[in-house]
Amino acid sequence: MENGAAPTAKPVIVAIDGPSGTGKSSTSKAVAAQLGLSYLDTGAQYRAITWWMVNNGIDLEDPTAVVAVAGKPEIVSGTDPDKPTITVDGVDVAGPIRTQEVTSKVSAVSAVPEVRSRITELQRSIAAGAENGIVVEGRDIGTTVLPDADLKIFLTASPEARAARRSGELKGADVHATREALIKRDAADSSRKTSPLAKADDAVEVDTTELTLAQVIECVVTLVEEKRAGK
Repeated sequence: MENGAAPTAKPVIVAIDGPSGTGKSSTSKAVAAQLGLSYLDTGAQYRAITWWMVNNGIDLEDPTAVVAVAGKPEIVSGTDPDKPTITVDGVDVAGPIRTQEVTSKVSAVSAVPEVRSRITELQRSIAAGAENGIVVEGRDIGTTVLPDADLKIFLTASPEARAARRSGELKGADVHATREALIKRDAADSSRKTSPLAKADDAVEVDTTELTLAQVIECVVTLVEEKRAGK
């Protein structure tokens, strides 16, 4: 693209996958904001549907009960990286979906194929409607949701580094307990039959263990800019 004018750069769809605590959300938001792209946190959507089910007393141990109501809640995601929003039936749930109760149950709900199918459809429609391009972060974006994404990135980090970051976010949480919870969730998400957490064959892997957040952001921005320039 001549003279590097951002508005004329072709829209680019970027898929960023990886387990919890790899810096996915912070990196994705910062990259989208820096490059003028939309941003979507797909994990928040799974948390939102889980929150709705918990709130409505659905028996999450019963997949039939989960399937029966999977289409009911209206989930709307705002895609501004500077202030991403998420509502369920018009209610702002950005805070409530981060509770320990929702966190402990989201893997079970998101493993139900009908739930994934519904949320995947929602994610694809948001990505398709992003005029300037979008950064979509999650666990199965490059493999299942957007297999034709222009750029796929898979973030990794050691369990110790991830636990330290996550317990820092959780303000004083026990690092050992956090590490165990992360490993347990990885196992659940990696072994589920429908759209497991996995690295796409054509994804660029970035190990963030020894990198600062600023370095990870810089690395991803460079990858996106090269893709935009057609390299």
